[in-house]
Amino acid sequence: MIATLPAGGTESLEELSELLATAGVATAGATVQHRERPHPDTYLGPGKLAEVSTAISHAGANLVASDDELSPRQERNLEQALGVPVIDRTAIILDIFAAHAHTAEGKLQVELAQLQYNLARMRGLWTHLERLGGGVGTRGPGESQIETDRRLARNRIAALQRKLSHVRSNRQVMRAERDRAQLPQVALVGYTNAGKSTLLNALTGSDLGVRDRLFHTLDPATRVLRANGRDYLLTDTVGFIRKLPHQLVEAFGATLEETRLADMVLHVVDGSAPEHERAAMVLAVDEVLAEIGAGELSRLLVLSKADRLSDAARSELHHRHHDAILVSALSGEGLGSLVDRIEQEFARRLRDVALVIPYSQGARLAELHQIAGDLSRCDLPDGVHVRVRLTPAVAERFAQFAAPGPAVASVA
Repeated sequence: MIATLPAGGTESLEELSELLATAGVATAGATVQHRERPHPDTYLGPGKLAEVSTAISHAGANLVASDDELSPRQERNLEQALGVPVIDRTAIILDIFAAHAHTAEGKLQVELAQLQYNLARMRGLWTHLERLGGGVGTRGPGESQIETDRRLARNRIAALQRKLSHVRSNRQVMRAERDRAQLPQVALVGYTNAGKSTLLNALTGSDLGVRDRLFHTLDPATRVLRANGRDYLLTDTVGFIRKLPHQLVEAFGATLEETRLADMVLHVVDGSAPEHERAAMVLAVDEVLAEIGAGELSRLLVLSKADRLSDAARSELHHRHHDAILVSALSGEGLGSLVDRIEQEFARRLRDVALVIPYSQGARLAELHQIAGDLSRCDLPDGVHVRVRLTPAVAERFAQFAAPGPAVASVA
């Protein structure tokens, strides 16, 4: 395998190598060409193309991977010039997603992204038939087959979009049930393999599958974090990456919507990564959050994998990210501080409310206990007198039980 890059440093190639390893491909070599822009026909310039061809022969490689997305023409011309299959970064990521998708929704999303990516590349599948056509102005059987395949692909894309729309409707029903309880919702986002799933397990006591590989988690998982008598919903989301294919962002729209609708975002970053890599990871996640409409959400930076850090590295992280929380899901370091910060964030939105719940409304009192956790209560003849801290939305739902007297001021 020879990896190619039109411009930039080696970090992107190292990540491409990780992607290939995740897809089960061994890297035989790598090369970089610095150009202002890729060659429009062959992606590489003529000299670099000859160099890559020689490297393929010497290494015995049977595949070439590009770190940029190739146009269908560039891909076809490269394959003709090099004599081996050529794939790009997008195709690799799509292949990984296909291998890691387990739920019905995940498989639908991946298939949709693959079809959208391959639709423009179908012409190359039938070049062996194009010569069979008639003269100028006629259309031969090869072109007919191309149009047939494109039509079938578009029909399948439309069918998948309808199915995913139905899935989105089901997800909205489930979300409405969660919204009815008005539990605070926290989304864990971050670069792929940053440790989000491990952190979710440590905070909630769940047992989500965890592996040290890219894109291990594709389907969102929501678990309950209980802290000081109050429940919080934590959702683990698909990991992001630099140059995340637009097809995936579009196809995983229903999944990523969990992030957009969250009350708070925990941006999990690998604290053990070099500073320049961390900066690139943070930027990549920020770009995707902005693309899905979640760029303005309340966000807390969480630096994971603290157990791998030296004292000097810890000091540097504190200096660079003084407002971040340093945690280790393995040792438990910083988890208490993280939970405290989550509580503080939501506590700013709560207000003190005085209620009188009639004894005949025991179900509403139980609901209040579930939502608010600890509360102050006193059983009197006219009902249960309660003082509790609630979000404005929940307080409005219980307004009919407001205790007589002056309104209680909001708590900042």
